[in-house]
Amino acid sequence: MSDQAENLRNFIEEHEYSPSSKTIAVISGKGGVGKSNVSLNFAINLAKRGKRVLLFDMDIGMGNIDILFGYHSPNSIMDFFYGNLTIRETISSGPENISIIAGGTGLTNLFSLDGELFNRFIEQFNELHHEYDLILFDMGAGINEDTAKLLLCVDELIVITTPEPTSITDAYSVMKYINSVSPDIPFHLICNRIVEEQQGKETMNRLQNVMRKFLQKEIIPLGYLPDDQTVMQAVSKQIPFILYNPSAKVSKALSDITSRYLNHSFSEKIMFRKSHFLGNLKKFFLGG
Repeated sequence: MSDQAENLRNFIEEHEYSPSSKTIAVISGKGGVGKSNVSLNFAINLAKRGKRVLLFDMDIGMGNIDILFGYHSPNSIMDFFYGNLTIRETISSGPENISIIAGGTGLTNLFSLDGELFNRFIEQFNELHHEYDLILFDMGAGINEDTAKLLLCVDELIVITTPEPTSITDAYSVMKYINSVSPDIPFHLICNRIVEEQQGKETMNRLQNVMRKFLQKEIIPLGYLPDDQTVMQAVSKQIPFILYNPSAKVSKALSDITSRYLNHSFSEKIMFRKSHFLGNLKKFFLGG
């Protein structure tokens, strides 16, 4: 086992500073805020802007990314860990040519895998890491000891909340925890299901102010999405809303958010960390 760990350290060190994709985890403090729907449509928007995107459904056992666009993935990450497939063979093609890895069922903790299997994951993931511009991890709601390890490895986080007080409180709790362990990781914020623009502004300001006051942390407000009936209509037809009705208010709002993200149109002064996903895996999995 020690030889495997040493080999893995050497492998990661060799690849840590090579050009690779940006990794982003999309999270929420509670379920029911529309996180997966935002993740999928955001990924599609990024692809429409010419980005090579991989969307990794990490809501293991309850993943629904493929269902949202009316497709049942024949393979999942489970077929890599417990079958004979390569990671590449678990990838399905999604709308606008985005790539998707379904979550499957039964996986409890990626980081408790034995050294040989985890080494295989790192080696194969590294190949994908150089084929995409952006890798999005659609995480399950909330946070636990298992998912925290992955969250601390990514380059950036996008937090989805709604104007509901419980959603705001839970979003703050998640950011507070992650910031306590990794204070240099950038947070982006999207407020979903607003009834009016002022409600979105107030939600953003509330979270910004509490993060500054108690954690001395800046967060980047990407924008807000209206509570648009188009979303429910699109979900019922299993068509991403950005494709179902591109002229809908929610679609236009998400397009604005995508532009703001890609253009770094931020008034906030944010220091983006330069660490890479594989290097962070070494740090949190191997303690190196």
